[in-house]
Amino acid sequence: MSNTHHSDTLALSFDLLKRASITPDDRGCQELLAQRLQALDFHIEHLPFAEVNNLWARRGTAAPLFCFAGHTDVVPTGQLDAWQSPPFEPSIRDGKLYARGSADMKTAIAAMITATERFVLKHPNHKGSIAYLITADEEGPAKNGTVKVVETLENRQEKIDFCLVGEPSSTEKLGDVIKNGRRGSLNGVLTVFGKQGHVAYPHLAVNPIHLASGAIEKLCKEVWDDGNAYFPATSFQISNIQAGTGATNVIPDRLTVTFNFRYSTEVTAEQLQQRVCAILEQFGLNYQIDWNLSGMPFLTPVGELVEAANQAILQVQGYNGQLSTSGGTSDGRFIAPTGAQVIELGVINATIHQVNEHVDVEDVDKLSQIYEIILENLLT
Repeated sequence: MSNTHHSDTLALSFDLLKRASITPDDRGCQELLAQRLQALDFHIEHLPFAEVNNLWARRGTAAPLFCFAGHTDVVPTGQLDAWQSPPFEPSIRDGKLYARGSADMKTAIAAMITATERFVLKHPNHKGSIAYLITADEEGPAKNGTVKVVETLENRQEKIDFCLVGEPSSTEKLGDVIKNGRRGSLNGVLTVFGKQGHVAYPHLAVNPIHLASGAIEKLCKEVWDDGNAYFPATSFQISNIQAGTGATNVIPDRLTVTFNFRYSTEVTAEQLQQRVCAILEQFGLNYQIDWNLSGMPFLTPVGELVEAANQAILQVQGYNGQLSTSGGTSDGRFIAPTGAQVIELGVINATIHQVNEHVDVEDVDKLSQIYEIILENLLT
């Protein structure tokens, strides 16, 4: 299918989707975006950290600063022969655009650019400023991407007021869900120590599996909080348990349990850590825990940004979006702590990270319209 009949948004989507930008390789996507934005008088900064390319582009110097945030990197393709068409050769079938990154999240980036182009053409002297924060490290370790750009902005007192992250937030139809927060994610690796020995002589050994079982049961049954109006109750899940030498007649010397909290704003990571340790202490275990906080919870209450988005969805789609904080983490977790209002609004997420990832072609242009109206609502 040739690009000649495609809308601007679809044509730019094709251009981005053809680039095999598997994390953290950007494959020139950001250069392409920078060219489009430079033509609109955006000031362009490339901010590489280690092997990761990041783009910060800004038009205007006044407040409020509205920022589009997103990522050009995609996850690996998986089994190539399971794809109906090559993952980096975008193709349209039955009104759907198939390619790796079509839903997560290159079509949203294309929609941001074309929305901005139309908006600036109509309002060359719009109030406030528009910015783009684009990384190639969202699907990877997320250590040299958005988090580093935000640090750079904070160091020079450059404050984002409103941030729209183009992550695929929709569930059944475009705009049905606006993510206005995310749960925190706290990981722990618990090691319980015992003493190795022969199963026939248990009195000469200490079995860490037996010792830990009561504590594990208690952790699983614990009610950590009841959630609140925006968040479900905090959940504790064990993902891995390892113990044993593989032999049937050896009591092992240690047990390792890997677990995760997805937690609400009702508790802090520190409180969860203290409560876990208190439960382990009750059972008198000899243990150590390695903690890793991969994201703090954040919440944007109903205000200018949420209302601007809802009004835009209503105008284009004829219904309001539901506010939600479900799902995994996103780069919003790095931007929200600076005081910005942050939402995620993008295409339907049903096929993200899957083979034959796709998006409705119609939704791509509608999303661009929604983004343009949000700019109108906030900056005119």
